[in-house]
Amino acid sequence: MDRNLAMEVVRVTEMAAIASARLMGRGNKDESDQAAVDAMRRAFDALQIDGTVVIGEGERDEAPMLYIGEKVGKRGEGAPEVDIALDPLEGTNLCAYGRPGSIAVVAMAGKGGLLNAPDTYMEKMAVGPRARGAIDLRKTPTENLRSIAEKMKVYVEDLTVVVLDRERHTDLIKEIRAAGARIRLIEDGDVAGAIATCFEDTGVEVLMGIGGAPEGVIAAAAIRATGGDMQGRLVPRNQGEIDRARSMGITDISKIYTAEELAKGEVMFAASGVTTGDFLKGVRFFGGGCETHSVVMRSKTGTVRFIQSVHKFDKKPGYAF
Repeated sequence: MDRNLAMEVVRVTEMAAIASARLMGRGNKDESDQAAVDAMRRAFDALQIDGTVVIGEGERDEAPMLYIGEKVGKRGEGAPEVDIALDPLEGTNLCAYGRPGSIAVVAMAGKGGLLNAPDTYMEKMAVGPRARGAIDLRKTPTENLRSIAEKMKVYVEDLTVVVLDRERHTDLIKEIRAAGARIRLIEDGDVAGAIATCFEDTGVEVLMGIGGAPEGVIAAAAIRATGGDMQGRLVPRNQGEIDRARSMGITDISKIYTAEELAKGEVMFAASGVTTGDFLKGVRFFGGGCETHSVVMRSKTGTVRFIQSVHKFDKKPGYAF
């Protein structure tokens, strides 16, 4: 994949972020999400790729756009074949109620590079580059926290763990507290939580807990690009989800996936802030335009670029919506 493509993908996340940020705080998560989907789909039309959405808004009968299997991009002669995992608005509730941490994200890899994850749960653990090699989902949270602390040459008490604030995490939260680590509970958006572990100024070292499997693949792409570490294991809720996973080619439901297995080969990742979070500022509107903050990463080079952009709506009518 051409390195210039990474910069083009940022325009896709920018448009989704601007569209959804327009509706921030309105209290309607479906409306915010739809605005992001519409804008992202339009933006893909400008990319010189032959793209296939492998993780998107759902099955074709559930999602009119950006559905699993949908072809996107100009798809002209010479256009690279790529798999795409996306979330036009990760943290729909966060945007709808004006809370921090919602982002628009796109991950891209060569054809067959992204795990076609079923819409079920996944147990995840993610850390930044300093703790790479220290995690193992076969071990208890306490054992993992001790291993992470040892690798980072800090005390367990120095670690901050991001956990989704869900009832299913009651026991996990108790164990983390008993181990001595600190906890940052988040309402939504564990993709952003996983990525935050890779940037030291966020004050977050570990992500633990159960979230969406598709989001796990998206997070893995970013983790790979930053040199962090991640493991994931599917947690189906019923036989139907098990059957669905098997129909998608997953034979070992209990398999523990590494970041390299979730997102193989050369991967690109781009995200734009919708509402201000740990590592990205949200969209700021002003008369006749807006300002966006984005990040773009490439696993091939390990390059991470933060991009602050000013958009003038009279120059870019498509951004005005």
